[in-house]
Amino acid sequence: MTRPLAKNLLITGSPGIGKTTILVWLARALSDHRLAGFVTHEIRENGIRQGFLLVSCSGKKRILAHTDIQSPVRVGKYRIDLEGFECFLEEISLEEKEPNLVIIDEIGKMECFSPLFRELVLSLLASECPVIATIAKRGIPFMETIKMRPDVKLIEITMQSRDSIRDDLLNSAILMLDNHARSGLGQ
Repeated sequence: MTRPLAKNLLITGSPGIGKTTILVWLARALSDHRLAGFVTHEIRENGIRQGFLLVSCSGKKRILAHTDIQSPVRVGKYRIDLEGFECFLEEISLEEKEPNLVIIDEIGKMECFSPLFRELVLSLLASECPVIATIAKRGIPFMETIKMRPDVKLIEITMQSRDSIRDDLLNSAILMLDNHARSGLGQ
């Protein structure tokens, strides 16, 4: 018995391998579709990473974590603005009420401190709308559970595959969007 085409695509790989770069490239390649979600960019000061900036598909920005934020929630040297992150999630969920595709960068340890984020991820993965997200290679049990869902296709980016895999990812995304449109939900 063949497995049905997964509705959701998760991109994983080691830190710094290019997951965000590939997701941003995919979002640009699919920009003629109604996109919702966000990507995360590094905040660098004098060449040193100091934090992470969230940027929504409509251009809204919010700092997720920084070395200078006062917060009891932290991952390594970064303190997480959990309240600000949850406000950002509430704002962007209203941006596009019926997207054709949701992008999330990333389902990682910092983001998963938020119960709202975890609920949102589960809701989006279970919805009719396709999701393309980056996910940490190793993580908490929540992340491992997500990777094993039957509606998820997990693709690992490696040094050997990161340049050649873009077209395969784009073709997978187009198939997901076509299936969504055929279902009558992607109109």
